[in-house]
Amino acid sequence: MGNLYLVTGGAGFIGSHIATALVNRGDQVRILDNLLTGHRSNLAHLEGKIEFIEGSICDVEVTRQAVEGVKIVFHEAAIPSVPRSVVEPRFTHEANVEGTFNVLLAAKEAGVKRLVFAASSSAYGDTEVLPKHVEMYPNPLSPYAAQKLFGEFYCQVFSKVYGLETVALRYFNVFGPRQDPSSPYSGVISKFVTSLLANEPPLIFGDGEQTRDFTYVDNVVSANLLAAEAPNASGSVVNVGVGDRISLNQLLAELQKILGTNLTPNYAELRAGDVRDSQADILLTEKLIGYKPLVSLAEGLRQTVEWYKQNQ
Repeated sequence: MGNLYLVTGGAGFIGSHIATALVNRGDQVRILDNLLTGHRSNLAHLEGKIEFIEGSICDVEVTRQAVEGVKIVFHEAAIPSVPRSVVEPRFTHEANVEGTFNVLLAAKEAGVKRLVFAASSSAYGDTEVLPKHVEMYPNPLSPYAAQKLFGEFYCQVFSKVYGLETVALRYFNVFGPRQDPSSPYSGVISKFVTSLLANEPPLIFGDGEQTRDFTYVDNVVSANLLAAEAPNASGSVVNVGVGDRISLNQLLAELQKILGTNLTPNYAELRAGDVRDSQADILLTEKLIGYKPLVSLAEGLRQTVEWYKQNQ
């Protein structure tokens, strides 16, 4: 058997994809998830191949148990939602800040080699300059963005002070199979696809001209695996995106083309904390961890639509 890896939030959308990739290459995988936003069904295909601990990163004892004997931690567990953090700032703070601190401290005490942290592009806020790069001064516009930025700082401190290797990956609008469309806080692509499949007009907050660097989940998995091994990356923060951007209106048009629909969207008031434009500069990511996007937006959308058709 290979090394033992821990994926916190491993029953969630991104975590379950990371767990799958690890199992497929022959590694031992342990998952810690309280199933608040994750689902056991996301791991059904890994039955008998992983160790599952049902528990919260906010529980110190459970977190200590989860990191025992682990070489690398992929820390995906979070309440990953800007709107929810605006409505429930204390609740999301406990998971995203206190929980991250618990995982870092437990990892340090257990002698874990490296922790790869799911950071967020929301840390940038609105910037006049695009694409966004990590030298920019952060400008969080929501409690979620501030919480994720706090997590980055904690990672860097644990690297400098305690020698726990950390790499923080700022994700840009991740999408793909197993993203839960039923939550009011879900990603826009899962929402659009399920609305179109149900022949219902999709909902767009704002005028739809805001842009995003939509990143297919396979690209994010690849970045995580590279970040776990990259020799000179400890203590760093890097972007994980495609390096391109598309407006929500254009995105909807692309999806309608794939599905053969022609529905007029409903537009609603812009949500508090939402960023206007987002695009990743991935030059540093390529240099530090050898990352290159594997799947284009067009191909990612096609695969995602196919998955929702089969699993709706």
